[in-house]
Amino acid sequence: MRSTQDYINTLKDELDRLQTDEIDSVIRLLKKTKGSGTQIFLAGNGGSAATVNHFMCDFSKNAVPGDIGRFRVISLANSVSSITALGNDFTYSDVFVEQLKNLMNDGDILIAVSASGNSPNIIKACEYVKSRKGVVVGLTGFDGGRLHRLADLPVHCDCDCIEQVEDMHLMVLHILVCAFKFGF
Repeated sequence: MRSTQDYINTLKDELDRLQTDEIDSVIRLLKKTKGSGTQIFLAGNGGSAATVNHFMCDFSKNAVPGDIGRFRVISLANSVSSITALGNDFTYSDVFVEQLKNLMNDGDILIAVSASGNSPNIIKACEYVKSRKGVVVGLTGFDGGRLHRLADLPVHCDCDCIEQVEDMHLMVLHILVCAFKFGF
C-alpha cells in the first residue's frame, strides 16, 4: 500500500470477500443460546485483546435491552493481574486456559480472535473448550492457522495485513452486536 486510498480500497476488497454466511452462523448460535445461561468467553492477544474487550463492553450493554435475557460475556484478556500472574506462575500459553478452568461450564462458548490463528494460548484455550463440549468461534486472518481448523464456527478474513485483519475483526464483532440491537 502506498497511500491512504490504497489502504481503504484494499479493505473494501477484503470486506467484499468476507463470507457473511460464517457471521450469520455465529448470530444463529448466539440467538439459540440467549437466555440459557450459556457463558460467552472472549480471548485475544495484543490488538485482538483490545478488540475482545471492546466487544465485551458493547455486547454486554447494547445487545439486549432491559434486564431479561442478557448475555453473560467474560473477556479472558481483561485482567492484567490474572494474565501476568498466570504467565509468571505457569506459562504465557496457559493464561486463558487457566481462567477457563475456574469459570467455564460445559457447553459454554469461546470467541477466540487471532490474526495468525496460531497463538499458543488461544489454541490451548480452544482445545480445552472443546474438551468441555463447548463451542469455539474463531476469527482469523492470513491463512487462518490452527484456529481456523479448530473452530466449530470459523470466520475468516482472507487478508495478510495485520491492521486490516484487526479492522475486519472489529467490524464482525460489531455486526454481532447490531444483530441483537437492531434485530436482524
